[in-house]
Amino acid sequence: MDKKLFSLVCAILCSFIWGTGFIAQDMGMDHIGPFTFSAGRLFLGFFTLLPVFLIFEFKKVKKANLNYKKIFVYFIFISFLLSYGNSLQQFALLLTDVANAAVYTVLYVVIVPFVAYFFFSKQTHWSVWPSVLICIIGGFLLTELDNISVRTGDAIAVFNAFFWAFHIVFISRFLRVFNFPITIATFQCLIGGVFAFIPALAFENISLLNLSLEWKELMYAGVLSSGIAFLLQIYAQQNLNPAPVAIIFTLEGVWAAVFGWIILEQYLNEIKIIGILLILTAVIFSQLATIYGKKKYG
Repeated sequence: MDKKLFSLVCAILCSFIWGTGFIAQDMGMDHIGPFTFSAGRLFLGFFTLLPVFLIFEFKKVKKANLNYKKIFVYFIFISFLLSYGNSLQQFALLLTDVANAAVYTVLYVVIVPFVAYFFFSKQTHWSVWPSVLICIIGGFLLTELDNISVRTGDAIAVFNAFFWAFHIVFISRFLRVFNFPITIATFQCLIGGVFAFIPALAFENISLLNLSLEWKELMYAGVLSSGIAFLLQIYAQQNLNPAPVAIIFTLEGVWAAVFGWIILEQYLNEIKIIGILLILTAVIFSQLATIYGKKKYG
């Protein structure tokens, strides 16, 4: 199979797993709390990736000349973002529909340029501004303004998108000083799991019985969404440019909305569908405009 075609298939499959993972996340909190679910899925992600790390990168990392202090700081920061990004997502799902939580999460694609500019003075492309405006309009249509619970859940989901935006930007920076993506994926899951486990111990009732009742959802979100999907993301980005890959990844919002409707019977009326389409259009436009600008101006 052609390398680019293989990467394209990986990207589409990754977005599908992430999108359908929202269903598992929503269904997996009948007997356990948001922090417990986040800790469980991240620990499962770690154990899924650990054999891959040991086979492909352990020896390379061992031989590399590394600045361990700097690497440790990066690991703590990105793991914090990963852990509480996941946890906020779980809290949002308690209050709003799967479609809302997923589509608002996709806003990280638009937020990333702002984070990169603020912290690293990277120029923001002009397409971001109309994209933000369209996202605001789409968000207005997607949110049920008369339902305070949904409004709160949507607000948490939007705030959560900032965690993922920071995570993406600082992962990119981390790879410049520590170019071992499988190692990063593996141990951010481990440390992130610890970050989520601490408040779970303090505020939630953790028991093996309750965890066993949610094992299917935890396995899907942990093994697939937190483990295999991240590897698919790496393979996708090996032969495709970041901008088109980001467009494909936004499909997770579409998959989540469709399967939330089919499996959870979370009905989407015409206004909500227009809101979702507006947000996804804005996200895709912000990426396509960047690609066109590079082709035209170099």
